[in-house]
Amino acid sequence: MAINTLKRSLNLPLLTLYGLGTILGAGVYVLVGKVAGIAGLYAPIAFLISSIVAIFTGLSYAALSARYPRSAGEVVYINQAFSSATLSTWVGLCVIATGVVSAATMVNGFIGYLAVFIQIPSILAVTLIVAGITLIACWGIMESVTIAALITVLEIVGLLLVIYSLRVELLTLPDHWQSLLPPLNGDIWFGILLGAFLAFYAFIGFEDMVNVAEEVVQPQRTLPLAIIAALLMASALYILISLAAVLTLAPEVLSQSDSPMVKLIEHHNPKLTTTLGIISLVAIINGVLVQVIMGSRILYGMASQHFIAKLFSHVSTRTQTPTIATIFIAFIVWLLALGFPLVTLAKATSFIIIIVFSLVNFSLLIIRYREKSYRLYELLLPLTGGILCLALLTLQIASLMRA
Repeated sequence: MAINTLKRSLNLPLLTLYGLGTILGAGVYVLVGKVAGIAGLYAPIAFLISSIVAIFTGLSYAALSARYPRSAGEVVYINQAFSSATLSTWVGLCVIATGVVSAATMVNGFIGYLAVFIQIPSILAVTLIVAGITLIACWGIMESVTIAALITVLEIVGLLLVIYSLRVELLTLPDHWQSLLPPLNGDIWFGILLGAFLAFYAFIGFEDMVNVAEEVVQPQRTLPLAIIAALLMASALYILISLAAVLTLAPEVLSQSDSPMVKLIEHHNPKLTTTLGIISLVAIINGVLVQVIMGSRILYGMASQHFIAKLFSHVSTRTQTPTIATIFIAFIVWLLALGFPLVTLAKATSFIIIIVFSLVNFSLLIIRYREKSYRLYELLLPLTGGILCLALLTLQIASLMRA
């Protein structure tokens, strides 16, 4: 007989590495060159702006996850604030859409790095990676997250390898820092902010951590700490990598590469190209894996709370994972990866998730305001996060109208 209870087995180190893996796999390995193509030498500023928006929103997620440690976290938060099953359902579907589109983006990034080693038809590469990840995700949450955590350690090693290889360029920062500070020019700052919108995709992933809440040990304590720790570590790595990138190669060169990390290493230490190429491939697989886990848990959470068809709340008796939801999510990822290019998918992901983040920030604001026992900063933090998200959205809409 099927059971519908998930197993609590994720502690603070595992959850932090899981969250860091969702962020890193979706970020710098794929997009650093594209952000440099938009923001130019000021790509590190674009990443810094994105990190500030992400950290404010992360603080809201941390507070809400401590209050409501449930799978399909955003659905729960928005339902608590707005008391609207319809809005909550749409938000849940938007989060799922973000996860599958993000995973499809990374699958496309995987093909770019795979081309460093071998040329095979895209449809075959996409099918093999999605099938393999589906099997891992159905295996079990402890097994899946342990694999994701180990790969995350490998990802961090890869990024530190890039930073170490480019240390000579980083050490020239005191001589070049003035050229990396943008002037007060409207067009330049518009480009930086557009770069920040795309760079924001690189921070997507921390929100996935709340969707395994029912599998976390002591979630009220563990979830907030893990979210903030993962975001701070990712921000530091991104800013260092983007600094090293623009100090090493011209933005035009970076933007033309489908494997920017390999391109950076090639410039300095060609012997490490193969090593970093392999790490990049594994990192991207990790990012896809955690997005599939996230999407399936939201489907499970929404189904178990009767927002969508109960079919998706089925839990395997053998692995205690939501297998039907996992297979469904993986199928959608496969379709999107074959149908759309990387940058289009990344921009779509950012656009959808920033709408969700705005609603999550305002949900915390509403919930705290109702309690009448808040301190002023407890309202200002989610208000600032919500305004920053809306500002990024407005900017992207303005750029589309301007094009």
